[in-house]
Amino acid sequence: MPLIFPFVQIPAPVTVFAALVWPKTSFNREITMGKRDELIAKYAEDLKSKCGMDADMDLLTKVTIGCGPAIYDADASTVAATQEGELETVKNNFLIKKLGLSDGPELMEAINKALETYGMSERNKYRAVVYYMLTKHFGKEAVYG
Repeated sequence: MPLIFPFVQIPAPVTVFAALVWPKTSFNREITMGKRDELIAKYAEDLKSKCGMDADMDLLTKVTIGCGPAIYDADASTVAATQEGELETVKNNFLIKKLGLSDGPELMEAINKALETYGMSERNKYRAVVYYMLTKHFGKEAVYG
């Protein structure tokens, strides 16, 4: 759809160019929404095929949005299950800060359980999927209310 400025109508090809040049246009938001929707569908498929869970799509969408731009970065979008520092980050930044849980051994046990459910041999453990499972495990869906 062409952009309309006072007294001037700009053709559609220029609109596409403008969307690429000006990142705040609605066209780029649609591209982002499309990419995010694709990732959410991928996460739902992982939950079903690898974790044996049917996803609550509303909650999965909110958890994915809560991950922010990390979902678009290949490294940040996954949880490195073999790195203790990464697991501490999940515990501190997500379980304690985001979900408001108190620190204790049950937090690390829940993280390990979620990773085992995902499959320890699974190379790509998506952060949004792990966070979704942890949210469900602790019954903290209301945080994303």
